[in-house]
Amino acid sequence: MSEFFFNLTPDVVLSAIERLGFEPTGHCMALNSYENRVYDLRLEDGAHVVAKFYRPGRWSRAQIQEEHDFLLELQADEIPVCAPLSTPDGATIHEIEGIFYTVWPRTGGRVPDELSDEVLGMLGRLCARIHNNGAAKRADHRISLNANTYAREPLAFLEAGDFLPPHCRDRYRAAVDEVAAIYEALVADVPLHRIHGDCHLGNLLHGNEGWFFLDFDDFVTGPAVQDVWMLVPARDEEGLRQREIFLSAYRQFRDFDSSWLRLVEPLRALRFIRYAAWIAKRWDDPAFPAAFPHFGTVQYWEDETADLEKQLEVIHGATHELPESVRRDDEPAEEQKELTNKDYFWDWEEK
Repeated sequence: MSEFFFNLTPDVVLSAIERLGFEPTGHCMALNSYENRVYDLRLEDGAHVVAKFYRPGRWSRAQIQEEHDFLLELQADEIPVCAPLSTPDGATIHEIEGIFYTVWPRTGGRVPDELSDEVLGMLGRLCARIHNNGAAKRADHRISLNANTYAREPLAFLEAGDFLPPHCRDRYRAAVDEVAAIYEALVADVPLHRIHGDCHLGNLLHGNEGWFFLDFDDFVTGPAVQDVWMLVPARDEEGLRQREIFLSAYRQFRDFDSSWLRLVEPLRALRFIRYAAWIAKRWDDPAFPAAFPHFGTVQYWEDETADLEKQLEVIHGATHELPESVRRDDEPAEEQKELTNKDYFWDWEEK
């Protein structure tokens, strides 16, 4: 199954959408996507659709269906998302050689370079509406964003696969364990519900029809602040000002307790850990060694370990409400250099 996925050819892609009743012209262009295989297809009537082939073994049919159901609910509430197209029988998930695939409308536009205060307000209100919808129903099959799924399980995979060099293992494990303990302590009383989960600027498009939220492939049950910090990630003075504008607009449609912001830096650390395991789990995909040639080297793991330890310093320096069980008496963290989108978001690509 994996070999079929790794070696999808245009004729297979065209045949897959033809069997659903679409009439492609033969134009088939691969789009940027590490996780799945995604293609732009032109139809005989001049329209374009996008065919997405899900990486085998990642999501079950039930998990993908919950993604699609969430998107269709949001679309029905007139929230601008890209929702899957259905066949006459109402199905949105199809299968070829054991691989699930879906056809989507093509959404035009560009990824924003930066957000004005006006746009931040609009996105804050839209995010709140997404979360209102997300809180209205449970996701019984999707994963939850917690210390196990985003820290301990990724660490266990890395250790079982012997990815970590001996001189980094203890330090890396200690850092992951500390991040997990801090996150569990801080999230205990925070409400969880369906969220986008990967809501960075690369998953926003602005075009003639306005703004669209894209790619709910990583949607999880988690805290609302995950989507907030990823849309407004900077932690300098300007970044914090922008976050307040975003949250002020968000609160017009949904409550947001300011104490939830203490999760921002632990969530950022969890993303570091999950990213490393994400690459490791896909190392048999020929696209990954080509895309991440530095992964797995001694220097890579030394940098990852040091970055995670530095992030813990930021957490202890920025979070004043840590329970005593996870609190340090260290000196305040030193000032951090300003980071870019590519530093924050490992899967950042210009679309």
